[in-house]
Amino acid sequence: MSNPKMPDLGALMKQAQKLQGDVQKIQDELAKMTCDGAAGGGLVTATVNGQFEVVKVKIDKSVVDPNDIGMLEDLITAAINAAATKVRETSKEKMSSVMGGMGGLPGMPGMF
Repeated sequence: MSNPKMPDLGALMKQAQKLQGDVQKIQDELAKMTCDGAAGGGLVTATVNGQFEVVKVKIDKSVVDPNDIGMLEDLITAAINAAATKVRETSKEKMSSVMGGMGGLPGMPGMF
């Protein structure tokens, strides 16, 4: 006896398993990616991985002034934040491409 108002649980479970696999695949891709950020017109660059770890900082010697350490610190902070923003935006885009399909699950309209 099938109730037309109830979703097909077998199909729902298959979609959930596919979604879980898709999400895991995206998470694996994101963990391996890196994004660069720059400050001071590219005089300071930072590379951040998909797990928000700083993996590289490059500083042009022209901005290394012992009398103005504060400016260098600000440039490094800005470059790291720019790279982290790119990681966050890329992660959001990739995850929404997978999670956007949640609205199509039977019995769960407009989930995302």
